Amino acid sequence: MKWIIILLIVALIAWRVMPPKGVRSIQVGALKPMLADKKKQYIDVRTVAEYKAHHIPEFENMPLNTLQNGLAKLDPKKETVLICQSGMRSMQAARQLKRAGFTNVINVSGGMSTWRE
Repeated sequence: MKWIIILLIVALIAWRVMPPKGVRSIQVGALKPMLADKKKQYIDVRTVAEYKAHHIPEFENMPLNTLQNGLAKLDPKKETVLICQSGMRSMQAARQLKRAGFTNVINVSGGMSTWRE
């Protein structure tokens, strides 16, 4: 019984960190040259306070807890790049976007904790 619970916990953790089907993950190094492309949507899903403390200018702040309400502002056909502090919340946001019909979603692995100007 104890092993079943442990396996369930491990499976849940693995499910939360694995990218959903159709979501591409990139490292911060690949993000930097991408920022010049104004055709992409750049979304930072951290809290307002985190965003105000430090952010990448190209990214619009849409906190994860309000993302669902802000989906109408986004174009589901445009490439959408998501970032948070570590990559966990942006992965949750990626799941939301995929469920909402977004076709080209990119998650920045490591998030702002690995960003260096």
